[in-house]
Amino acid sequence: MAQPVPDSINFPAEEEKIAELWKKIDAFQTSLKQSKNRPRYTFYDGPPFATGLPHYGHILAGTIKDIVTRWAHQSGYHVDRRFGWDCHGLPVEYEIDKTLGIKGPEDVAEMGIEKYNNECRKIVMRYSNEWEQIVTRLGRWIDFNHDYKTMYPWFMETIWWVFKQLFDKGLVYRGFKVMPFSTGCNTPLSNFESGQNYKEVVDPAVIVNFPLDDDPTVSMIAWTTTPWTLPSNLALCVNPEHNYVKVTDKTSDHTYIMMEARLEALFKTEEEYAVLDRFKGSVLEGKGYKPLFPYFEQRKAYGAFHILLDGYVTEESGTGVVHQAPYFGEDDYRVCLSYGVISKDGDMVCPVDSSGRFTDEVTDFKGQYVKDADKAITKMLKQNGRLVHQSTTKHSYPFCWRSETPLIYKAVPSWFIRVEDLVQKLLDNNQSTYWVPEFVKDKRFGNWLRDAHDWAVSRNRYWGTPIPLWASDDGQEVVCVGSIEELKQLTGVDIKDLHRESVDNLTIPSKRGNGVLKRVPEVFDCWFESGSMPYAQAHYPFENKKEFEDTFPADFIAEGIDQTRGWFYTLLVLSTALFDKPPFKNLIVNGLVLASDGQKMSKRKKNYPDPMEVVHKYGADALRLYLINSPVVRAESLRFQESGVRDILKDVFLPWFNAYRFLMQNVERLEREEGMKFVYNENKAAVSENYMDRWILSFTQSLIKYVRNEMAAYRLYTVVPRLVRFVDQLTNWYVRMNRKRLKGDGGTRDCHRALETLFAVIFSMIKVMAPFIPFLTEQMYQNLKHLIDPETTQGLDTDSLHYLMLPQPRESLIHQKIESAVQQMQTVVELGRVVRDRRTLPVKYPLKEIVVIHESEVCLDHVRSLETYILEELNVRKLTTTSNKEKYGVRLRAEPEHKTLGARLKGAFKSVTKAIQELTDTQLQQFAKDGEIEVEGHKLETGDLRVMYTFDVKDEGTPSHYEAHSDNDILILLDVTPDQSMLDEGIAREVINRVQKLRKKAKLVPADDITVFYRVTGNLTKIVQDFQEFIFTAIKQPLQPGPVPPGTKVVIQEKTQVKSDSLDLTIVSGHVTSVLASVPSAVPSMTWDSKPWCRYVNVELDGVGSTVMLENPRGDFVLSLSELQKQVQSIYKSSDNNVSLYRTPTCKEILTNKSVKDTLTLSGCTLYAKSKSTRTMPAPSSAKIWSAPTCRFVNVELCRTSPHGGAKGRQATVLLENPHGKSVMDVEELKHQVKIVFGLQNRKLKLYCSQSRQEEVTSQSVADVLSLHSCVLYAFV
Repeated sequence: MAQPVPDSINFPAEEEKIAELWKKIDAFQTSLKQSKNRPRYTFYDGPPFATGLPHYGHILAGTIKDIVTRWAHQSGYHVDRRFGWDCHGLPVEYEIDKTLGIKGPEDVAEMGIEKYNNECRKIVMRYSNEWEQIVTRLGRWIDFNHDYKTMYPWFMETIWWVFKQLFDKGLVYRGFKVMPFSTGCNTPLSNFESGQNYKEVVDPAVIVNFPLDDDPTVSMIAWTTTPWTLPSNLALCVNPEHNYVKVTDKTSDHTYIMMEARLEALFKTEEEYAVLDRFKGSVLEGKGYKPLFPYFEQRKAYGAFHILLDGYVTEESGTGVVHQAPYFGEDDYRVCLSYGVISKDGDMVCPVDSSGRFTDEVTDFKGQYVKDADKAITKMLKQNGRLVHQSTTKHSYPFCWRSETPLIYKAVPSWFIRVEDLVQKLLDNNQSTYWVPEFVKDKRFGNWLRDAHDWAVSRNRYWGTPIPLWASDDGQEVVCVGSIEELKQLTGVDIKDLHRESVDNLTIPSKRGNGVLKRVPEVFDCWFESGSMPYAQAHYPFENKKEFEDTFPADFIAEGIDQTRGWFYTLLVLSTALFDKPPFKNLIVNGLVLASDGQKMSKRKKNYPDPMEVVHKYGADALRLYLINSPVVRAESLRFQESGVRDILKDVFLPWFNAYRFLMQNVERLEREEGMKFVYNENKAAVSENYMDRWILSFTQSLIKYVRNEMAAYRLYTVVPRLVRFVDQLTNWYVRMNRKRLKGDGGTRDCHRALETLFAVIFSMIKVMAPFIPFLTEQMYQNLKHLIDPETTQGLDTDSLHYLMLPQPRESLIHQKIESAVQQMQTVVELGRVVRDRRTLPVKYPLKEIVVIHESEVCLDHVRSLETYILEELNVRKLTTTSNKEKYGVRLRAEPEHKTLGARLKGAFKSVTKAIQELTDTQLQQFAKDGEIEVEGHKLETGDLRVMYTFDVKDEGTPSHYEAHSDNDILILLDVTPDQSMLDEGIAREVINRVQKLRKKAKLVPADDITVFYRVTGNLTKIVQDFQEFIFTAIKQPLQPGPVPPGTKVVIQEKTQVKSDSLDLTIVSGHVTSVLASVPSAVPSMTWDSKPWCRYVNVELDGVGSTVMLENPRGDFVLSLSELQKQVQSIYKSSDNNVSLYRTPTCKEILTNKSVKDTLTLSGCTLYAKSKSTRTMPAPSSAKIWSAPTCRFVNVELCRTSPHGGAKGRQATVLLENPHGKSVMDVEELKHQVKIVFGLQNRKLKLYCSQSRQEEVTSQSVADVLSLHSCVLYAFV
């Protein structure tokens, strides 16, 4: 049974209830069991480290993954979702090094690798429980029980297999290479790791002299920001093609050689130097110079300390002379190697250890950390006369992504994968993948691939997968092991774990008689492990071989844009090297989540709110929707604002919840008041003819179609804004404009259709939105499912919304014409609201006219067809549509698009702009048709001009009482001069507003019987009297002048001001009043009921409204259709015996005995009568929905006597007039009519205001029978 929906909701608390429900029914695993026989959809989850808690970047990527995999599941696929953990590498080791105070390899050697790795094991899953709790609380469905960890032996075994495949293909080699090196972690980093953490730093910048051997009075001068590399200088390099000059420094009288284009690096003005000679850089090749330091001067005999040539030297910075320290710079290494200054197998000049400290060779700075030694080196250079200039420079510099220490470039021995040989294959495989957004694939990632270098996969560390290479002491014999079984066969030892402490001591006998082979000491870079996860998580090829091969490549992966040089890259390299395939088919790249100030989120700075605090305040759904409804899903950056999460609640969830609550409230009301059961069956639901019903159904089905297409293309950034817009269309347009119908004011049948429509829309959309906001949609579903016909869910598990499949779009419900018409109506309404706001004219104050101007007659037809809604929404009396804009002084004008034209026209832009602004209305109309126009010799197209309407109120004959506004398509003119009657109606609406607010304040619901007593002053007195029926129709409860009768239960009371007059409102419980308020001697209490006791229909003929009772007394004498037609003929005194009745004002759906088997189903409806003499029927826009009987009435109860004449009921309803405003009864006619209803024509009858018979209704006590409207009278005989 559907449960009542509370007025308010605590979203986080409700989410926790849903989480408990999922846990209780084991929802995720149950859904996987249900889908096990469906086609497979493969998803790879990149493994995070569990040494820290999830941040917004994890939450964002996890949300995207959850949405796509939920969507795939609800699209009919089986989607395994396994969580993975990155367990090895620097993040773990760095934490241990900090905790244990480990400074370098010697500390680990002293401690022992086994103990060190055991410490790593202890913390590797430090926050795993918190991860599971947080990920689960965020609504992500992923399997933690069948996870993979990179430290599992079976996972590591696959890593060995992957490496062996590469080794056997000749893609592995050992070499020396200058690489980014982390002195904080004592290990080299790959190029993509080094690019993850750049910072702005201030470094020293020095210019140093190098006296030439052939003329020591002349010096080469070189600039560097790394003075610590100068002790390792072995050469200088210049550009052979650029001009160099020999200059005299007039200040110091020293002579220098530097690039001519870089003179500004040393001299501020030309007066400071004199040029002695000018020549190409090639002239300098081979010249020798005096070394800066003596540490390696012996190498001069082998070609060191000479000038070399290379084109990498530019004129953009420095002096145009670059000092070469070949083992601390990639270009330095390459150039020196090509000139023979160094050799691949020669001794390295690399006097810096793995901790970044100078070794014994550099005697003056031995043991000093290189960055700290910069000052001492600069000081010594100055003392030795080698320092020319000293300053600082601010530049971007790479830092270690884990230890936050500056990286240095350093030559280290390493094991490499030959990526450069695979570049073309990488590019080809990348082209066969689909990326969202696509520019990341082609530009950022494509450029990275084109410049890919060989990948150094080894690390001089301990906690990682050991590289499975066993080598002889001379390195000439190398064996690569690809499995635990192979290792057992080679060593004779059966092991269960593959970490260093288990394999380092194992040896393999040499096949060449070289004794034994020992394992090389390095471990794999953890990126090699994560890049191997597609195979390793399945323990391929040792297990699951067919399952893996059937589902590879993956259908989908997703991570942040920083992974273009990380996980995306390593996945592609390994899959290309192994199978010449891409590892995935589809990829979503998200941007970075930054702090609100645009800086990187920092725990130390505390510049962002804790994610779980945000979830506890606003809920996971709100955080999810905020993140994915932002630029970050287009790979752009998001500045996180907590207020944005709050706005999702306010602007999206609350309105949507209120629409759902409104549906459930009115379903309950319908069932309670009409005694009918509301059950929804999509296959049996009648198609509504109501225009707005058809619109919202069409809009919803078009949206479902759109979302399915866009989700198939993985474009979340187009889907989510449309889903958010749907909530606005549903709540601010459909529900608000159909509230009366949904509350039953248009009759039972119309109410049922409206509720059925609203149910269909909400139920369809919670299924569509379930992957995006899983909690709120589940909460709604758990209640809505009780209203679904069990026939439609036979054989289905309906315990959770997330078990259901996504709805297919119903093409038969899609009507583009209706959607276009409503969109144009909305545009008119929104333009009118802007004008009202601009002129500070609240909607409650009616205005005379709105004029809609558009050149398209189709558009104007659409506007006219929805006239009723426009008039009601804008509270305007009259709608005028026209294409004759000149009549109102309206013309087209144009402005240039500054960005496009300014850049293109340059100097001509000013004159062309003037000419554009002078284009006539006729010219612009022609431009609109042709799409191009020539202005001052320039051909301009649609995107070059902005064409808009302008409204000239100064033109002769143009009405000045109009205010104009346009969206550059539709133009509206709003008459902003209300007359007094309209102002009075506005005041009456203000009174209604105050009453409704007071009811809400008292927490009353529409079904609560109340009476509103009022006391007013000034002009308000006449206004309330004149608009009493208008106010009553709106509040649907009696409105009576004060004072409040004694003994009445007061619910709430409030004194307020309306304009300059006072308004005193009192709401009392029940329907009570003073019928005889005009007679001072008798002021009796009276019962009121705003609804008739008997069922009725309203009828309209030629614009005149009437009411026909379908039964009277209640339950007796139910009219047939023919009797109803005769009643209509009698009321309108029609001589035509052939009056037809229709459901709609267009007279398209005639009532027949076949279509209406029971006239009581028409109760509350407005019917439209037509006879031969009937004038032209009104347009659809004039259709009326009455909120009550058109004619005023009293309810009568027969007391102490039984009815006669076949009547059985004692409760009846008597109309006081019919048609509306005509044939008004007096008291005696009223008594006579009561006698007829109860079959008591021959009896004497009296009417009283109460059952106690204290106040009789007589011609003397009631001068105006209409004052009794909606009261209850008691009949006695």
